[in-house]
Amino acid sequence: MYKTSIRGKLIDGNKSLSKISQDILAPIDAKTPRWWYIAMTISTAMFGWGLYCKYVTISTGIGTWGVNNTVGWGWAIINFVWWIGIGHAGTAFSIFLLILRQKWRTAINRAAEAMTVVAVGCAGLFPLLHMGRPWLFFFIFPYPNTRGPLWVNFNSPLFWDFVAISAYLLISASFWYFGMVPDFATIRDTTKSKIKKAVYGFFAFGWTGSSKEWLRFEALSFVLGGIAAVLVVSVHSIVSTDFAVSVEPGWHTTIFPPYFVVGAIFSGFAMVLTLVTLMRKLYNMTDFITDSHVDAVCRILIFISLIMGTAYLTEIFMAWYSGSPYEMYTFFHNRVTGEYAFQFWAMFTCNALIPQLFWFKTVRSKLWIVFIISIFINIGMWYERFNIVITSLTKNYLPANWASYSPSIIEIGFFIGTLGMFSLGVLLFFRYIPMIAVSEVKSVSKFNEEMQPNEHH
Repeated sequence: MYKTSIRGKLIDGNKSLSKISQDILAPIDAKTPRWWYIAMTISTAMFGWGLYCKYVTISTGIGTWGVNNTVGWGWAIINFVWWIGIGHAGTAFSIFLLILRQKWRTAINRAAEAMTVVAVGCAGLFPLLHMGRPWLFFFIFPYPNTRGPLWVNFNSPLFWDFVAISAYLLISASFWYFGMVPDFATIRDTTKSKIKKAVYGFFAFGWTGSSKEWLRFEALSFVLGGIAAVLVVSVHSIVSTDFAVSVEPGWHTTIFPPYFVVGAIFSGFAMVLTLVTLMRKLYNMTDFITDSHVDAVCRILIFISLIMGTAYLTEIFMAWYSGSPYEMYTFFHNRVTGEYAFQFWAMFTCNALIPQLFWFKTVRSKLWIVFIISIFINIGMWYERFNIVITSLTKNYLPANWASYSPSIIEIGFFIGTLGMFSLGVLLFFRYIPMIAVSEVKSVSKFNEEMQPNEHH
């Protein structure tokens, strides 16, 4: 029994099923707002700068980056892990909340899944260029080839990344696309534009909405969801193992796979919160993305923030308790204090302290404050990846090898280019795809009214 008096309404406005379709699909047929063109222009410029920096990297070489013999991993790996973490939110929303029977996820999961596909695409660019010779990328494909009995190095973390990213991108894109088929059919049947009718009709795969199709649709969703649920845990576990298999100080004081998975979900949920607040404000989706939805995501972030804070303190304690001078130096003289103290405390403040403001209902009810805190969380998660990668590499076992690291303008431009790529993908999603799953919102509309104990669901 779903009690709206306790958990809040799933949909405001007492909308009929036809009204739900009209309101959610309205932005697709409406005139494109001016802010959208401005945002597209800025995003395209950022993406263009990123393309130029990629061109310089490929034509000149990795020497254009700030990496050196000591710090072989720089912004490329930091941003790779950061984007992969953001990409975890879509599957977490779609699968884990589905398993937990959280009805409120239906207004948010479509945006989270779209964000996943774009973010994983951004992430895949970094290890590709970090190879140094990206035109030989097919060498990490595990297939029998015409070059003789030549196989990939199965011990290479680069190969693990390829398998993880490609599998996760394929499943996430499939899960996202097939979930949109009923909505594409709705647009096909309601739009007055012949071009839109043809385009959306093509992507709708001839969907008619029969009982047989719905049964197969539900079965496919559970199959893809089951695969994705495993991938969401394994992908970031593999990424974390890239670090844990080495002997660098600072990469052994915590159990990296669960630490990375929780951090990924944390940054992903924060980015989802950023997107849904924008959707709610820019497209007036207040009736579908209600205060209860925002409140629920904020509560989840409180819980995960406590886990992250505990993980940070555990790392510091284990470094001290181990008695290892190398671990002690990395944590106490290179992170907590020292050259990278600002990055450490920025990470700790943004991830463990600032989200605790969500304990207060007045904070959770102010949309602009929620938006700002979600941005701070993603900044903090970026600094976390910086701390993990850079502080352990700059000062290793031999002081003769110590070297500082700072990114070059090419590395910065590459990252800004992926930010532009991400915002381009999100803007196109806002404009041409139903940002809320119409069919799923309709399925939970019956829970909108208070259910009496003697009523059947």
